[in-house]
Amino acid sequence: MSKYCPVTGKKPVSGNRVSHANNKAKRVFEPNLHEKRLWSPALGRFVRLRLSAKGLKTIDKRGVDAVLAELKAQGVKF
Repeated sequence: MSKYCPVTGKKPVSGNRVSHANNKAKRVFEPNLHEKRLWSPALGRFVRLRLSAKGLKTIDKRGVDAVLAELKAQGVKF
């Protein structure tokens, strides 16, 4: 499963690990993903999604069904 949040669009980005001596080595910054079961009153069932922490806050703010409708319009399977 990819390290991608369908709600926020967050995905891994690359950068440098910088030591005290200012040596640089490549590294990857990964999103803070959590697998969650969310109850959807409109669908009448649980939906399992892999979301970032920011995506969970977005769902708390806008509501599960509004976010799921937007994901369905984008073609995301859940």
